[in-house]
Amino acid sequence: MTDNPALFPLFYLPPIAFFAELLQHKNNFLIEQKEHFPKQTYRNRAKIYSPDGALTLVVPVAKGAKNHRVVRDVKISYDFNWQRLHWLSLQNCYRSSAYFEYYEAEFAPFYQEKKYEFLFDFNEALLQLLLKLLKLKLELKYTEAYETDFAGANFRKSIHPKLNDDFEQKTYFQVFDDRQGFLKNLSIVDLLFNQGPNTLKYL
Repeated sequence: MTDNPALFPLFYLPPIAFFAELLQHKNNFLIEQKEHFPKQTYRNRAKIYSPDGALTLVVPVAKGAKNHRVVRDVKISYDFNWQRLHWLSLQNCYRSSAYFEYYEAEFAPFYQEKKYEFLFDFNEALLQLLLKLLKLKLELKYTEAYETDFAGANFRKSIHPKLNDDFEQKTYFQVFDDRQGFLKNLSIVDLLFNQGPNTLKYL
């Protein structure tokens, strides 16, 4: 293994590709916290499986976040109740899945009780929860400066909503796959709610 760490952005309910790569580099990786916030990425959005196909959940960010603001300083907007919308969407999409009720109480506070000021803190707390549920004991370490030419494996741009087709993935049961077929590289919660304790083995 190379001495150079792999570099991962911090995503909202990250896609399966994120965790697949994280497992490959679990002994030597960094979380990027010094980049400028890029729009239309998984940093503030996640894809889940709805009855009508892939549904994108977007965490709104405060005005000014798109103007070269460091990702660590991007604030969440609460101009409308997006938390309620996201939680209702998760419930409607996964209530009939095998393990949603098993994990429901773990996720509910993020949508019904807690209000994070910063997107980075929100994503970080959810990642810590996901690592706990997956029984992955990983120490999160962070970049101290932005490096344009990062020496190690760099996933800042390669794990992207528009690049899903590049990710090879074996199928698993999904709630609505009889309607739309198998949808790959959705949020890790799609895999978790459908596979439960077998999620890590699948990965």
